[in-house]
Amino acid sequence: MSTEKTEPLLRLTWTDPVTGTRGYLVVHTLVSGLATGGTRMRPGCTLSEVEDLARGMAAKTAAFNLPVGGAKGGIDFDPKDPRAVGVLERFCAAMRPWLDDHWVTAEDLGVPQHVIDDVFARLGLQQSYHAAISRSSAPERTLRRVQAGLNAPVPGGLLLGDVVGGYGVAQACLGAAGTWGWETADTTVAVQGIGTMGGGAAWYLHEAGMRVVAVADAAGTLYHPDGLDIPALLELRDAFGEIDRERVPEDVLRLPRNAVLGIQADILVPAAVSYALTPDNTVDVRARVVVEAANSATTPEAEAMLAARGIPVIPDFVANAGAAAWAWWLLLGEVGANPADSFQRLRSEMQAKVALLLGQWDTEATPPRQTAWELAAANRGLLQDRPADQQVVTIP
Repeated sequence: MSTEKTEPLLRLTWTDPVTGTRGYLVVHTLVSGLATGGTRMRPGCTLSEVEDLARGMAAKTAAFNLPVGGAKGGIDFDPKDPRAVGVLERFCAAMRPWLDDHWVTAEDLGVPQHVIDDVFARLGLQQSYHAAISRSSAPERTLRRVQAGLNAPVPGGLLLGDVVGGYGVAQACLGAAGTWGWETADTTVAVQGIGTMGGGAAWYLHEAGMRVVAVADAAGTLYHPDGLDIPALLELRDAFGEIDRERVPEDVLRLPRNAVLGIQADILVPAAVSYALTPDNTVDVRARVVVEAANSATTPEAEAMLAARGIPVIPDFVANAGAAAWAWWLLLGEVGANPADSFQRLRSEMQAKVALLLGQWDTEATPPRQTAWELAAANRGLLQDRPADQQVVTIP
């Protein structure tokens, strides 16, 4: 059965006894007793948002045929507030029964990986993948493998665990360009959001030779028709992914924050908040394809409007699945600490999936999300058809 229409297994609401903050856990599906999905923190986070994200995680793990279900955590709090880490720690302590045995979580909007790992360490759980690592036949060895992979250095002075999600988004963009025969150097991209996911995508697209002509953060949109110096701009970010405008070159045009959606570019990458593309602003989109780096970046109504204009949307649970897929390949020992191996596998799988989605769009006018749902449903059906003894996750 497709995860698109099924009810989640569990909805849980938590109230912080110190601040009164609300937090949520939604477990959409369990596979072999496990579900995976990050924990986000943002003002205004709602249970329905977390439920949508958990459904997307279930689709994501199914689309990449991973032996785990989907879940999501969310906290309605400002991550810039000095009390934020305390709120996160109390949330994780309250979720301890799920984090001990069933829920594998990780970074998400407003919650960097090192912060959630520090919280887990203080709770005696060592690392946010604890529920999976604890099932390993050799937990200490698996923990060392995970830590080595997360902390493997990559060009640009960053770590593999910080960039692999953005790398996957970049490969989705490159896969779209390759499917349609676009020359890489002539392909332009606009990126909304320049944090971990958007910044990583922009970096690898720039490295591949595409022209990233616009990026947007909370302070506005930066635009240059000849392409931005992405590595230089990323160096100007603060801890919250905002670029120091005083150090931006004078020939870079400053525009309003939402102007990025209407930039003339071949590819639009919404990599900031959920529901960024709505019926109210979809008319502004001038891109030829939208690649969702943020979870639930496009509302269903907006996606239908884009499709009517001939603009396909590569859905989040394919385009931004790189980090989740890679984490499980790492847990299962299918990749190690060598970034080249991880990049090669993710590049191959992501570009193949995007080619499949756009092939159906070109030949049958089938929206990419529908094709992706059908792929996820088929993969999950194959997993559930296996004998019970083959459904147990074996982590070396």
